[in-house]
Amino acid sequence: MTGRATAIGFSAVMMWALLALFTDASGLVPPFQLSAMSFTLGAALGFVLRAVTASATAATRPPLAAWLVGIAGLFGYHFFYFTALRNAPAAEASLIAYLWPLFIVVGSALMPGERLGWHHVVGALLGLGGTALIVTNGGGVAFDARFATGYAAAFTCAFVWSGYSLLSRRFAEVPTTIVTWFCAAAALLSALCHLALEETVWPSGAGQWLAVAGLGLMPVGAAFYAWDHGVKRGNIQVLGAASYAAPLLSTLILIAAGRAPATATILAACVLITAGAVLAAKDMIVRKGRAGTAEA
Repeated sequence: MTGRATAIGFSAVMMWALLALFTDASGLVPPFQLSAMSFTLGAALGFVLRAVTASATAATRPPLAAWLVGIAGLFGYHFFYFTALRNAPAAEASLIAYLWPLFIVVGSALMPGERLGWHHVVGALLGLGGTALIVTNGGGVAFDARFATGYAAAFTCAFVWSGYSLLSRRFAEVPTTIVTWFCAAAALLSALCHLALEETVWPSGAGQWLAVAGLGLMPVGAAFYAWDHGVKRGNIQVLGAASYAAPLLSTLILIAAGRAPATATILAACVLITAGAVLAAKDMIVRKGRAGTAEA
């Protein structure tokens, strides 16, 4: 059961890998407007899910804390991420933001019933190293005090998403359909930020509209439902370390789509991230191997 939930959670990572491609294909739509449009579609997807599972979830009344954690997690992450990109170079801001998988792995030690092993930490660090290669293209980073506001926002972004993921595990009894309302709230708050900070630019042509639809249905839609299920019922250390596959898969998708070149740096990142994920999942792999031997 844990393995299945972990696999469902990892499907969110695979969908997040499409974020860069769809965002690039959506044209010049401003970030908060794009977030509002995508979260609206994500909420619509959730209402369909709620209709299908209404009998199973109607009797559950989520606690106020679950609402606060969910809305702050989904909207807070995007708010601070966009703020970071506005106030710091993209490479440095993205690298700091990608501390969230490491924070999840280390923070899981504070969760009831969880045990943090050395291989979880080392696996997450290998993943971070691979991500650093991708984000910087192997050229290193140069942190500048002038961009302290952006760096702080990126760090807050990582802290918010890791906190949301870890705290969601404390509300395992709350059905995943509650993410519908998290998406709806994030859409509303994003729309307010858009009206206050941006000028409206609508997608141009069917291709850009399809890209927005893809965002709302997958990386900013179904992915959040899959992640909620995974962090509540799966192996959260494995999910944390395996989350570093998102930037790698994203880059490979961009390469396949002809929007990025294939380089030796990408190959090195692939080795580091894959090794880190396998190391973090060592316990699960050993258990499955023993179970297979016993059945034989």
